[in-house]
Amino acid sequence: MTKSSIFTPVLIAGCVILLLNFAIRASFGVFQIPIAAEFNWARADFSLAIAIQNLAWGIGQPIFGALAERFGDRRAIIAGALLYAAGLILSSFAVTPGQHQLLEILVGFGIAGTGFGVILAIVGRAAKPENRSLALGIATAAGSAGQVIGAPTAEILLQYYPWQTVFVIFAAVILCALFALPFLRSPTVATRAELEESLGTVLIRAFKDPSYSMIFMGFFSCGYQLAFITAHFPAFVAQKCGAIDPSGLLAGIGITSTSILGAVAISVIGLFNIAGSITAGYLGKRYSKKYLLAGIYVGRTLVSAAFIMTPMTPLTVLLFSAAMGSMWLATVPLTSGLVAHIYGLRYMGTLYGFVFLSHQIGSFLGVWLGGKMYDLTGDYTTVWWIGVGVGAFSALIHLPIREKVLVAQPA
Repeated sequence: MTKSSIFTPVLIAGCVILLLNFAIRASFGVFQIPIAAEFNWARADFSLAIAIQNLAWGIGQPIFGALAERFGDRRAIIAGALLYAAGLILSSFAVTPGQHQLLEILVGFGIAGTGFGVILAIVGRAAKPENRSLALGIATAAGSAGQVIGAPTAEILLQYYPWQTVFVIFAAVILCALFALPFLRSPTVATRAELEESLGTVLIRAFKDPSYSMIFMGFFSCGYQLAFITAHFPAFVAQKCGAIDPSGLLAGIGITSTSILGAVAISVIGLFNIAGSITAGYLGKRYSKKYLLAGIYVGRTLVSAAFIMTPMTPLTVLLFSAAMGSMWLATVPLTSGLVAHIYGLRYMGTLYGFVFLSHQIGSFLGVWLGGKMYDLTGDYTTVWWIGVGVGAFSALIHLPIREKVLVAQPA
């Protein structure tokens, strides 16, 4: 297996788009405190906006997957980038929670059009079968690379510009992703039977399959945990850690405030997930994807439980971020690869899109519940323990999945 056989123009272009998409998306938690402070909003107001964004992303994912399969991948991506930019620019003018929440629908649909559902389907079709799992892992890792730079970049920009200007800058950045489109030429790799099937036939067969339902339900906790941490972890860290001793070890590497520590923690998660996603893609070719997924959810559950039961310090924050980061998006190449393996490549974007909807329902609840419980109790601990519980559920529900190719039946 050579690098040239894996790093095709399609994969590289897809990685660029995902990197920019997730750099912006991963930064939203950094805006929570400055926006709430400027308008004196309750924590739940901003949380609901991000929760709506995640839900719109989930609803938009199967829609954009179907649009890409019907009208072409590049048209779907263009539409997504335009919606993403429009949502960011209009959000910069929002002065009430309702306005901000409504405009996050545009942002969510924009993320869907330039995110995993569309891009991973393109990468999956373009990759050779022996390289497909690893290619999906590399593309997923590109999203993590965006997370590495997104939150710290937003934090730096906020030192010089108001948050409204930073939103406009990010709108320009996502439009730059369109320069990668000429390289996204992906063949339709499918069997004759798959090509003869209609989308409706494939969806009906998948929805009747218990394994598809279990994949759907299992992805819920991934969205809950990831969205809660992305949106609330910087504020959670600031609440629990308090002031950092300027003469301490962390100050020596430039971490001098809890605000910066929260942004760095999100970055560390993304950094370690680069290796985690690639490793998951590599292992997905060699071992059962469902058992790998179950193992990842067990690992997340144990790491999260240990973190919340241990007194929080800057060091434990960074250790947790590294451990969770290694499993952060490792579920994505395995889940998308499992869908492609069982149900074929022809409608992978749409089928994965519906599974991803479960992920985003979890994201909605994780973000919204985090803000709501904080306003009610002044603490995030209960929401954190719910995440531990749903993680354990996901580990268990993956075990009965039948990792068997379903033979396509011509329509």
